Amino acid sequence: MKDTLQNLYDRLVLDRPKLTLLMVLLATLLFASFIPDFKLDISADSLVLEQDEDLHYYRAIRARYGSDDYLIITYSPKGGLFEAQTLDDLRRLRDALLKIERVESVLSILDVPLLESPPIGLQELQRQTPTLDSEGVDRQLAAVELQQSPLYRNRLVGEEGDTTALQVNFKRDETYLRLRSERDALRERELEQPLSQHQSEQLTQLTDQFKRYSSELMVQEEVDIAQIREILDQHRNRAELHLGGLPMIVADMMEFVRHDLRVFGVGVIVILAMLLTIAFRQPRWVFLPITTALVACVITVGLLGLYEWRITIVSSNFITLLLIFSLSLTIHLVVRYRELQMLHPDAEQRYLVRETVYSKVLPSFYTVITTMVAFGSLVVSGIRPVIDFGWIMVIGLGVAFLLAFTLFPAVLMLMRPGERRKRHDITAHITDFTAHVIENHSTTVLLVTLVGAIVSAVGITRLTVDNRFIDYFKQETEIFQGMYLVDQKLGGTTPLDVVIEAPSDFFEEEELDPEDQYIPQGEAGITATSYWFNSYALDEIEAIHAYLDGINETGKVLSLSTSMSVLKQLNQGRPLDDYFMSILYKRLPEDVKASMVSPYISEDGNQLRFAVRVYESDVAMVRQALLDKIHRDLTTHFGLADEQVRLSGMMVLFNNMLQSLFKSQVLTLGAVFLAIMVMFAVLFRSIRIALIAIIPNLFAASVVLGLMGWLGVPLDIMTITIAAISVGIGVDDTIHYVHRYGEELQKDWDYKEALFRSHNSIGRAMYFTTVTITVGFSILVLSSFVPTIYFGILTAFAMVTALTANVTVLPILLEKLQPYGDGNS
Repeated sequence: MKDTLQNLYDRLVLDRPKLTLLMVLLATLLFASFIPDFKLDISADSLVLEQDEDLHYYRAIRARYGSDDYLIITYSPKGGLFEAQTLDDLRRLRDALLKIERVESVLSILDVPLLESPPIGLQELQRQTPTLDSEGVDRQLAAVELQQSPLYRNRLVGEEGDTTALQVNFKRDETYLRLRSERDALRERELEQPLSQHQSEQLTQLTDQFKRYSSELMVQEEVDIAQIREILDQHRNRAELHLGGLPMIVADMMEFVRHDLRVFGVGVIVILAMLLTIAFRQPRWVFLPITTALVACVITVGLLGLYEWRITIVSSNFITLLLIFSLSLTIHLVVRYRELQMLHPDAEQRYLVRETVYSKVLPSFYTVITTMVAFGSLVVSGIRPVIDFGWIMVIGLGVAFLLAFTLFPAVLMLMRPGERRKRHDITAHITDFTAHVIENHSTTVLLVTLVGAIVSAVGITRLTVDNRFIDYFKQETEIFQGMYLVDQKLGGTTPLDVVIEAPSDFFEEEELDPEDQYIPQGEAGITATSYWFNSYALDEIEAIHAYLDGINETGKVLSLSTSMSVLKQLNQGRPLDDYFMSILYKRLPEDVKASMVSPYISEDGNQLRFAVRVYESDVAMVRQALLDKIHRDLTTHFGLADEQVRLSGMMVLFNNMLQSLFKSQVLTLGAVFLAIMVMFAVLFRSIRIALIAIIPNLFAASVVLGLMGWLGVPLDIMTITIAAISVGIGVDDTIHYVHRYGEELQKDWDYKEALFRSHNSIGRAMYFTTVTITVGFSILVLSSFVPTIYFGILTAFAMVTALTANVTVLPILLEKLQPYGDGNS
């Protein structure tokens, strides 16, 4: 079988290199034609768990109480906020924003109802809803009301009265919501039972339609936000303006990803070309690896475009990773070729290429397979961007391997052997020095490694997943500045909905004694049929509101209690009774009801919503602890049943994703090490060697996770992949070293001589590849996305750690444990 495969390879690649290159060229051109279909997906849906029950509940709540698909513009005038010139500028800004096609409304201090400027009653309110722009409104009273009203303070106007906010609401996109709903319904059905052929075809069609439509919508949102920024630029001479909100964050993150793809792609190529030039000093050893890596990227990107596979913020680094891995593959081939050339100076090119390929194909195959396993293990995370990242890299690694053993040798076959250069460089001194350290201080090396492992284990226990979303961005970015300003002056950034249902026994009317009911049966209207919208429930609502408002991590809290305290003015300040509340509900103008009542209670009056905003910039906030505290306190201190209380909002969804990282990290690493152990056992045909070989990689993963724990770097959607990636790439060196060590040992069964020969041959290739990988990952510090920066620095550190362990701990264990035997058996 082996001879058959070798003969086939000889005929297809080595004997017909031009045909091989033609086939590669045609494949490259074919897949390059699909690159225009290569898309990004940085939507909020890409940052949540796919099968999260809270996601379905969140969408239901948003459908009932209104979407959070809006932008916030903070406006800090250079003059007084309520001066005529400032209000005129605000008016022009609002009107300009309303002219944008997808903008449905703009909420500002100019548009909200005013009840005390001067004070009015219900009859006056029914005739006209007064606003700051209405005739007869006292501007000074309006300024006091807007700054002091619990409905507007820290929401539309900062406490100091020097900053206001405009909320830009986009039109509800029914097509987008319909396609998503129909797709998700079929996906949920598929989890419960197999779909029929018609349903499967329908799901495929809906998925494709949703992808295309959501891509078009994201492009349109980018256009809208760019247009809004142009409008804001026209008003910056009168005020300091910041743009915030989910659509803006998505748009800016899209630009971050594009920036990273451009900068990292070009930057990695330039820097690695310089490294190859320094290392090998021959143009061919720069041109061939770089060309092979570039073709691998073109084909992979084309494949993603062909199958409309979206790139997210997590997988945006795949081009950098693919370039680095492709180069590491070809560097091993280059080093082996040059080694053979020195040993056989008169050999023909075919012999050199053939021996290079056949000596490296098996270890390279296993390194690719194990790295594929490492990336493939990310599918257990349950987080769609992480899952996609894993599969994208699996595909890319397969492409890189095929090109390394087709394109690379085919081009070499068309070249002469080239000039032989003696190897006198720093690499030889480093590898030789390392070998002498191992020979003379092996016990010290093992002791230092043990101490490092213990310190790392303690660091791992300090790992956390709770981090602030604001910390994902550099301080000079508009996302950070906007979120920070809203946090500091406008009552918090992160939305949290506290939803409280009526007790279950309220709906079992036939089992209730009328004297035990809180709702008087003689009153007419909603106060007689609802659990919450009546004077008896207001005290409890106010108590819950006060509790939520008193939590240190929470900022602005809006609820029915807020609205009722404002609307009490319509009752001449007297306490609200059921009769007045019933009349109020019926006669309130629709625009007033839409802003003061409907966002906080369901139409039947049996569900309450407390709209809470959390301080994202609060360094003391721990999301999970805060959510647990709120739920626990509402059920223990307020007597609410567990099923009555439900927390929702993007804070809950994001927290769920973060909390799943601990579980997925364990599952991911467990899957990686189990799969690699199996691969080692098959490759080396020895359980003992497999156990020894896994130790350096386990050490490297532990050190990087321990370092994160000691430095307080939390696990997030980017850093969760570091351990798996470092193991997946670091294991390449392990396989190459153990494979070469075994070959060298069989020459004379002298473990020390095998050590020196291995270090001076494969050790050099390992050094080159690690330097290449480390420098390649280090370029990620140029990103505007902080998790990407951590990802680059920590992965580079993990690669150096893996190399150190592989050239020190690994050969020491191989010598002391002697898993190969002594050559006499």
